[in-house]
Amino acid sequence: MQEILVIDFGSQYTQLIARRVRELKVYSEIIPCNAPFSEIEKRNPSGIILSGGPASVFEKDSPSIDRKIFNLEIPILGICYGMQLITHLLGGKVSRAEKREYGKAILKIDDFSDLFAEIKNETVVWMSHADKINEMPEGFIRLAHTENSPYAAMADKVRKIYALQFHPEVVHTEEGKKILKNFVFKICGCKPTWNMHSFVERETEEIRKKVGKYKVVCALSGGVDSTVTAVLVHKAIGDALTCIFVDNGLLRAGEREKVEEMLRNNFHINLKVVDASERFLKRLKGVHDPERKRKIIGGEFIKIFEEEAKKIEGVKFLAQGTLYPDVIESISFKGPSATIKSHHNVGGLLKRMKLKLIEPLRELFKDEVRELGKELGIPEEILYRHPFPGPGLAIRCVGEVTRERLEILRQADKIVLEEIKKSGWYKKVWQSFAVLLPIRTVGVMGDERTYEHVIAIRAVHSVDGMTADWVKLPHELLERLSNRIINEVKGVNRVVYDITSKPPGTIEWE
Repeated sequence: MQEILVIDFGSQYTQLIARRVRELKVYSEIIPCNAPFSEIEKRNPSGIILSGGPASVFEKDSPSIDRKIFNLEIPILGICYGMQLITHLLGGKVSRAEKREYGKAILKIDDFSDLFAEIKNETVVWMSHADKINEMPEGFIRLAHTENSPYAAMADKVRKIYALQFHPEVVHTEEGKKILKNFVFKICGCKPTWNMHSFVERETEEIRKKVGKYKVVCALSGGVDSTVTAVLVHKAIGDALTCIFVDNGLLRAGEREKVEEMLRNNFHINLKVVDASERFLKRLKGVHDPERKRKIIGGEFIKIFEEEAKKIEGVKFLAQGTLYPDVIESISFKGPSATIKSHHNVGGLLKRMKLKLIEPLRELFKDEVRELGKELGIPEEILYRHPFPGPGLAIRCVGEVTRERLEILRQADKIVLEEIKKSGWYKKVWQSFAVLLPIRTVGVMGDERTYEHVIAIRAVHSVDGMTADWVKLPHELLERLSNRIINEVKGVNRVVYDITSKPPGTIEWE
């Protein structure tokens, strides 16, 4: 399989580079810059891209690469810091820019062959650098310049080493995708053969080989990732897969029924449904702290899953919906980020039950998982559903979780989803939901004083959940939501709308 390898120097845009290459139907993976040279050599990629990064080549411990990479006779493209590093390692001169260059700049092309084929004479690009190239290494020629960067693009065409001072992977660079396309196809000679059909064929074969005569369990949440994982693994091994769905009593209205109907009727998957709602509510009694809630729910889930998995003979594997951004985060040159809140997963089972992991989605981004789901015939209603947290409604029920409070929240949440879908906003937002606040307010209903609960509505735009902006929903829609919730949900007399972005807030309230 052809592959473009992206070497990460800590840029916030590194994932974007890999995504842009994959959009061209060519497979791309990211490895940290401190990965051994032998790993790069062994993978034998069709091309290599050196990412940008926050460091300067002048810093004492600035990240670098083994110079032997330049002798592999593989096309290389350096972006921003990657360009400066190429210059520094190959004998050119890098200096501090008299004027730092951040934001849009006009790129003037000097050489229209290969990398800049069919690019306009002058095109808008996105800059983000404080160092610049003063003197190119021997054998390089200038391909383009800006007012502030005399060498905004350069190349040693004999050795197929190219470098850009700007970021072609971001949308602000008007013809960035075309430039990357020229590198991938014209310079690296790749063909657009990587697609979800070929992925399914390759992955199902690998799963069959790995599992052999044994059995696999999968923890099913009903979300996109676990559903696609389950359907893909089932396609590979059929009844050797058992999915375990734990009803923790913290689900949205109709959630359990939808999951059962789809997996059993549409895909004929072995599904074990465990009603553990009483067990979870008992453990959550009197608990107000959100981190304690998450840990109790995660711990109890693992116990139940372990109990059920042990009832199945011959289980040696655990299927899990790990995505590529999770993998990148764990191997990133920058290292894993600080824990803001603990996550709900079944990773603790691996050692206790001596299970081996199957992670068929670990090479994919979220949008690719949805593409894969379409290829597997999963309904769009599942593939494009808004993210729902592992701890469920417990972390949208601020304060103590009780059966009564959950029912109020469940009814309000159902109305939010119904109205958002009816209005055509569901696919326009990343997430929308109701939150039950731990306060009561005075109101007037039917000429009588009331003292009842408050529902907050949350709707956000996001690309990956790392940052988010609140959505400016139409006032008419907010009015309908407020009227319906107050009229239809007994115990609520006030509705508010959350206008906090992330940061400083998180998407979920707890």
